[in-house]
Amino acid sequence: MPAPLVTDYDALPDEARIVHDYLEASMKPDPERAATYMAEGVVITFTGGRVFHHPSGPTGFNAMRYAWVKKDMRQFDVAQGAEGTVVYSTGYLYGEWPDGTPFEGNRYVDRFVVENGKIVKMDVWNDSAERILTARGIEA
Repeated sequence: MPAPLVTDYDALPDEARIVHDYLEASMKPDPERAATYMAEGVVITFTGGRVFHHPSGPTGFNAMRYAWVKKDMRQFDVAQGAEGTVVYSTGYLYGEWPDGTPFEGNRYVDRFVVENGKIVKMDVWNDSAERILTARGIEA
């Protein structure tokens, strides 16, 4: 894996550091620690439109989809949107499929809304489904 583009953590805006720290905890995986970065009532819309209200939901789903998975966090973009402060984290997933086959370069984008120092909304997109179909000989 290439060295992460995000090299100066201290230079990130506060909201991006909250998102970064949440993602680090979720990759351990430590859903209880990850939950400390989220507001009560958080809405997590995961790949395929699956809705969760705690980081244990995506952790459980990922345990079925991957032997293990991590994020190569490349960039954080922070903007003011209609919902408040929006943070986008983009980069690549890498890890192993359940059969032990390694993968890398799987694009992801996560969109967060951060209010009062907590994540209130998270949306997740990545190329995993297309890669799974391609591995099975089905062009996505």
